[in-house]
This record gives sequence, C-alpha cells and structure tokens, in this order.
Amino acid sequence: MGRIVIGVDIGTTSTKAVAFTPAGRVLAHETIEYPLLQPEAGAAEQDPQQIFQAVLSAIAGCVKQSKAAPADVLAVSFSAAMHSLILVDDAGAPLTHSITWADHRASAWASRIRDEWDGLAIYRRTGTPIHPMSPLAKLVWLRHERPELFARAARFVGIKEYVFFRLFGQWQVDHSIASATGLFDIVRLGWDEAALALAGVSAGQLSNPVPTTWHVEGLAADVAAQLGLSRDTPFVIGANDGVLSNLGVNAMAPGEVAVTIGTSGAMRTVVDHPMTDPEGRTFCYALAERRWVVGGPVNNGGIILRWVRDEFASAEAETAKRLGIDTYEVLTRIAERVSAGSEGLVFHPFLTGERAPYWNADLRGSFFGLGIHHRKEHMIRAVLEGVIFNLHSILPAVESIAGRSARIKATGGFARSGMWRQMMADVFDREVVVPESFESSCLGAAVLGLYALGHVDSLDAVAGMVGATHRHTPNAKNAALYRQLLPVYLSLPRKLGEEYRLLAAFQQQTAVPPRARRS
Repeated sequence: MGRIVIGVDIGTTSTKAVAFTPAGRVLAHETIEYPLLQPEAGAAEQDPQQIFQAVLSAIAGCVKQSKAAPADVLAVSFSAAMHSLILVDDAGAPLTHSITWADHRASAWASRIRDEWDGLAIYRRTGTPIHPMSPLAKLVWLRHERPELFARAARFVGIKEYVFFRLFGQWQVDHSIASATGLFDIVRLGWDEAALALAGVSAGQLSNPVPTTWHVEGLAADVAAQLGLSRDTPFVIGANDGVLSNLGVNAMAPGEVAVTIGTSGAMRTVVDHPMTDPEGRTFCYALAERRWVVGGPVNNGGIILRWVRDEFASAEAETAKRLGIDTYEVLTRIAERVSAGSEGLVFHPFLTGERAPYWNADLRGSFFGLGIHHRKEHMIRAVLEGVIFNLHSILPAVESIAGRSARIKATGGFARSGMWRQMMADVFDREVVVPESFESSCLGAAVLGLYALGHVDSLDAVAGMVGATHRHTPNAKNAALYRQLLPVYLSLPRKLGEEYRLLAAFQQQTAVPPRARRS
C-alpha cells in the first residue's frame, strides 16, 4: 500500500471520509449518517456527540477499507458545513445541540440586524449575508430570547471546532469557517468588534482564528489506535465545504463557476481578494491565501425533487422501486414529455424560505401561470426548471463582482441526470461540464491537506486529479424560450414581499410542531 491522504467532510446529513492517493485516485470511502432534530418549529439541530462519533467511525472505516498502515497516512484534512453554533461550558461540554444553517428561529432578529442595526455595513466587513443561518443572528436571538442559557456559556463554537477540541484539546477555527460566521473581518482576518458587541460575546469566548493550512499532531494513544493512525498523523484543519467543493471540481480559474445541487444548492466562483456585493446578495468566504470564494447558497435544491417525488409521483415511485429503476430518473422521463418552459407554468421553489439572492426566510413556494391545460408532467418539469431558475437568479450578483462566466462546472446528485444537465446549459446559456470527482468537498480537503504539508506546490495540483464525464452546450431554441420566461420568474419575489411576510406569519401561527426526523 502506498501513501494516502484522507479528506473528511462533516456535513448536515452525514460525515463522509474518502481515502485518496496523492494523485487523486479514490481508494476507499465511508459515510456515517445522523438525524436532523426538530424539537420545535423552525429548529434544525444535531447532536454534537453523535457527529463526533461519526467522524471517528468514518475515518476508522476509511483507513480499514484502504488497508493503509498507520505510517502510510500523510494527513487527515477537513471540510465542514458552515454556520453551525454550539454553546459549551468551561470544560467544553455542550450546553446545546449544534444549531445548523437550516435553523431559522433567528429570523426576526436577522431582520432587525439588517433593517435597524446597520446590517449592510456588518456584511461588507464580514462577507456573510445577514440571515438567520449565520451565527451572528443566532447569537443575537439566544442573547435576547434565551438569556439564562446564553449566560451559562463559556464559549460559542462550530462543529469542526468541537471535533478538534475533542481530539486535541485546542479551540481553533479556520479562516474559512470563521468567515461564514458574520463575526469575522475578512480583510483584517480577525474578529469584528462591532459584530461581537451586537452578539454580546467577546473574542475570548470564540476560537482562535488560524489559516486553513493549520495542522496539529498528537492524538491520544487510544484514539490513534481506534482510528488506525499514528499518534503523529497530521490533522489539517481545512476549510468550509462550499469553498472546498470549488477546489474539488477544479473551478479555480477566472470565468469558471461551480454549481452544486445536493439537498440545498450553491453557485460559487474564485477571486484573489475579499469582495462583497453593494446590495448584500453574495457571500465571500476564505479558501487559502489569495483565494477567496464569492457566491450564493440556496435552500431549495434536491429537497424539492424529494417533495415532488412524495407528493406528485408516489405511484410512479412505488413502480420504479419494484422494477429497480431510480425514482428520480422516472421523474425526469415524465418531465421530458413537456417542452422547455412548461407551456408557461413557472414554479418558485421557496418551500424552506430562501437565501441568495433574496436572503428572506419568509419566501414561500408557488406555481404561477397554472392553466386548465397543465397536467402533472408540466408541474414536474416546472419544478425542475424552477430549481435551475433559482440558481440562475444568483448569477448577475456573482458576475457583477467576478466578471462574466464562460463555463459552469456542475456537481451534486442532480448531475446524474442528462436531462437536468442539459436544462442547466439551456437556462444559463453556457457550457456545462460535470467533473469526474468523487465527493468534491472531500477531494478539496485532501488537496488542501497535501498543500498544507508541502506534498504539492500549489492548489492548482487539483487540475491533474479531476477529469470530465459530461459536457453540454446550450440548445439555442430552448435558451431563447428561457430568456423569455426568466424575467417573469424573477419579478414575482421582488413584488410580493409583504404578502410573503403575512403568509409566513400565518403559517408560523398555525404550525403543528414537527417531530424529530431523519433528513
């Protein structure tokens, strides 16, 4: 067995570990899932101890599968979901679950930050849009609505910080995760005093910011044995999952945009210094020195397709299951019966509010233009188009900062569908390339780890590790139809702000408390 590097991605629904050779070939992978907890309306939490155990299990499983000797592991390098918040006591024991990006109980406080407390200026310094996802908004909410709990906390940390503390007894946060908190000055690379004052916390209650290449050794002997590693195996702190996904698909050059659709979705491109949007529509997060990622995330990606499957095509799903056919392939076949534009039916996929470019948790989904001639297949296609339209709505803001894009590098579960890939090329009117990469955030973490330890000279080494599996060029006829429809799609969310607010308040008032569920 040769040398390997392990990329670990601590995600919202699971932790994944992938063992790569230094040339990028996959040798082994392990995934450990965990539930999303919803104890009250608006909550989206996870058990930090469960996630810590998942990290250990994923690494151990990956090492075992790869048959690597402890000395063969060059590094373990990390990716993690952004915006998590855990309150811990003096000993580092959690006082709360990990409050995830999907939790929107801080919605009202995010609105106050944005509208009353100079939120745009905070965004321009920190690069994190004002939204209930951000730890800034969560801290303001906890400070005002859970003051006794807030006062008991010795520290306020994210999930990757908690994992590293459990492993090495140190509170460190990489610049990438820090830049997604709304509390971190992305130019000075330090905690922002005005944001801290608003949140009611001190820099001493937060972790020590370090570069994404920071690494540490010194595993406890029992932990090293459990993982199949040496005690001196370097652990690289890494970055957040979004920026590492860009690295993992080699969307690093000017004019290249990465679009990911998993449960949620995002559009991102790389710039060489921190850049924010005058209107606060995009994020700006650190990757490494002279590598910053600007873009926008959406709440509503593959989760919408799951909703369509369950609510519109349960019979087809059962048939597909019986025949051993992928359910989502059945859905796309149904959608292919309808021409581009769904004969004038538009779907807004805001079933869970929305982040970029609106940053409005009150947005709600809708079909617009429904006529007597529309059938189920029109609605299914309109939903697929709506998810792509939604991502396209971020493009003007991204291009206003980073310049025009020429190519889309698309990843995520949706990329398995030829129909959906072509739809993206037509809506964006750009070439779409699907990179041949396995778990892009894990690969990005692995490459960053190799770079941090001097095993490669540049992050550009990823170019030799990523091929392409599919290329799609726009269909001129379909692209022209989408150019007609997009202005209709874009105009409605901007016109219905008060109606969305009233409807969201009504839904909150009449909501039945959800049970804990597995996402």
